[in-house]
Amino acid sequence: MLVMTLERVPPSLRGELTRWLIEVQTGVYVGTVSATVRDLLWDKVVQHARGGRCTQLYRSNSEQGFAVRMHGEGRRTLVDLEGYQLVAVKDARYETLKGNFAPPEELETL
Repeated sequence: MLVMTLERVPPSLRGELTRWLIEVQTGVYVGTVSATVRDLLWDKVVQHARGGRCTQLYRSNSEQGFAVRMHGEGRRTLVDLEGYQLVAVKDARYETLKGNFAPPEELETL
């Protein structure tokens, strides 16, 4: 299963996703696609987001059973804590602790 959320992206991109996934709520898309289609959809979303924010969650053989990808600026970011993907809220406390987490670039390779 695949879940994608889009915020502040062009309407044409939202329409493109409805070809492959069902929009269950504004900006929330759900469906079942192959890994190849999932990755191609992610590439398209990242390429056409125009400063918007995108999140993709999909089934994975990890300890958590799923993986998460995020693109765009926002208050939330992915961090790796002992092999688990967690979402951290960027605030003053995050700035003091961020050295304890793996950089977001490393999460793409997990």
